[in-house]
Amino acid sequence: QVQLVESGGGLVQAGGSLRLSCAVSKRTVSTLAMGWFRQAPGKEREFVALIRRSTGDRYYADSVKGRFTITRDNAKNTVYLQMNSLKPEDTAVYSCAAHGRFGDTKWSTYDYWGQGTQVTVSS
Repeated sequence: QVQLVESGGGLVQAGGSLRLSCAVSKRTVSTLAMGWFRQAPGKEREFVALIRRSTGDRYYADSVKGRFTITRDNAKNTVYLQMNSLKPEDTAVYSCAAHGRFGDTKWSTYDYWGQGTQVTVSS
């Protein structure tokens, strides 16, 4: 059973930065496609970023493109989400997820989830 543990959330002012971490255990991270999703109060969970398992190709939601970067550290078995130029509308619970095949922007296709970490951006 793959286990995912997120960290790095918090409160930041608009324009600031945060880096989220997702530590993976029980499976080598490079064998998984890893995604980040977020859910704001009263809204549906939405795709943020994805890194594919073999190629390392990365994909982003239009709303975060150019501001967020997903990376993977195979030695630490960890995936990161660097978030720059944060906006109040980025406020949400952010969760990482593992996909056993190619990865997808649809959260329902993911096999394993972390517990989530709160990101709050003040104006």
